[in-house]
Amino acid sequence: MERTLRTEVLVIGGGPVGLALATELGTRGIRTLLVERNLRHARQPRAKTTNVRSMEHMRRWGLAGRIRAASPLPPDYPTDIIFKTRLFGREITTIRNAFYGAPGANDLYSEHAQWIPQYTVEGVLRDHAATLPDVTLRFGLVLESLDQSTEGVTAELADTETGERLRVHADYAVGADGSRSTVRGALGIRMQGSHAFAQNINLVIRAPALREVFAEGRSIMYWLVNPESAAIAGPMDTGDTWYFGFPIPKDAPAPTEPELQALMAAAFGRDVSPEILTIDTWAAHSLLADRYRAGRVFLAGDACHLHPPFGGYGMNLGIADGVDLGWKIAARLRGWGGEALLDSYEAERRPVHARVIEEAVANYAVLAPDLLRDGLEEEGARGTEARAEAAALILEHKPREFRTLGVVLGSHYSGSPVVVPDGSAPPAAQVSDYLPSAHPGCLAPHLWLADGRSLYDLFGPGFTLLVTDPAAEAAADPLRRAATRLGIPLTVASPGDARLPALYEAPLALVRPDQYVAWRGSRIPDPEALLRTVCGLATNIQETGVQESRANEFLEERT
Repeated sequence: MERTLRTEVLVIGGGPVGLALATELGTRGIRTLLVERNLRHARQPRAKTTNVRSMEHMRRWGLAGRIRAASPLPPDYPTDIIFKTRLFGREITTIRNAFYGAPGANDLYSEHAQWIPQYTVEGVLRDHAATLPDVTLRFGLVLESLDQSTEGVTAELADTETGERLRVHADYAVGADGSRSTVRGALGIRMQGSHAFAQNINLVIRAPALREVFAEGRSIMYWLVNPESAAIAGPMDTGDTWYFGFPIPKDAPAPTEPELQALMAAAFGRDVSPEILTIDTWAAHSLLADRYRAGRVFLAGDACHLHPPFGGYGMNLGIADGVDLGWKIAARLRGWGGEALLDSYEAERRPVHARVIEEAVANYAVLAPDLLRDGLEEEGARGTEARAEAAALILEHKPREFRTLGVVLGSHYSGSPVVVPDGSAPPAAQVSDYLPSAHPGCLAPHLWLADGRSLYDLFGPGFTLLVTDPAAEAAADPLRRAATRLGIPLTVASPGDARLPALYEAPLALVRPDQYVAWRGSRIPDPEALLRTVCGLATNIQETGVQESRANEFLEERT
């Protein structure tokens, strides 16, 4: 017997991307059905860092505290990367505070990064999504077919255990079903780029003897540089569980368990008799889908972009996809977003994906075997010199992998069809360094306010008009009235912080639901035209008279 369900959005894939999308939609009151083919989530760690931007989304959803509490490492655990010859060998150098995971207030962001395995993040998101009245989670359902018309999407699914069939009618569907996406195949969308250009193996092991390592210096990751077994290892908790990863030649057969034990003994510098809990063989790709949308069906996460997991981008990039797509679909369904808003998903996210792929490939180009130097483990002057040479090479090439704030917070949507240009140039691309900018399309610059609140805590679930200069508060009223007429959710925030005018370089800034700047200026000649543009309801802002150059605005202010 076939059952039929009706929902507004069908999300296919129950990993962190699908769960983030379902959370964003459910928080906005959109009826969402998430289906996942697996009954249980994999226990491979995969991603291990939830970066500062993803943690800011967790803060919006009220989950930042839960994520930190769920981490198997204590809050004071250092997020350092230690480079050694072997785990019980000689230290070469250390990169401190990787991914900005150290606790403490920083004006650049509202939440520091958190070391936490991907499957634990999924657990927190899954438990929270299950509490949202408008979200339904169904596991053990596999997609068999997907059809669409101008009216909606119809999906045929089957229960993997009982064979029961389910037909789902939805307004929109999203494939968040990973690198081998069934949705992508059903849409006839192809991945373009380099397929499987390298192979790697990840293990999760249990080894009580490795506790001794903590006495020499705690770290979330150890790079082990030696000629027999160059590898990466790190703790999954403060107990006995560790991960261990290493590259293997392309198309080489998988090592046997005795060979794996020998590789670990060589990398650790002693035989610790580890118990192998899981083995995960994966290939490094550099791929982008040729399109992210087909009618009412979208792709997100690994379903539309793949890159080597070096730099901590993968899961976090997919979570950001879910946020961008989530608020836009919600706006369209509730009548205050147009088709141009949905089209902007690919226009905004694709350049970010391309940039991250470029970074990840550059990081993958320098692995532990590439850091080898003759004499690295020797005593005396020769060994000291070899380790100093390796340390210099590490500090030249590897910080860009672990100090990524310029990419994580600095990637922007300048040029998007739903962002209003102001005549200024977008900030130059950075990797490690991040200079906040309120250039339209950039992430809204952050501050910690005098009362201890994050500036972002003042932003509403819809658009926010940030008044940086109290003298400009009167200009907010026409925009507020226009938003009411159009049914667009708008919050007006006027913190009265004297640092904001210089930080935003304008007395007014219109901030989107995802905390990116859509427009800034000193006056709003046509509030309704502005709102129609940033919501994808208008296409030619020049004709509306809304666009002004920042130079003219500041000339007026100074006059």
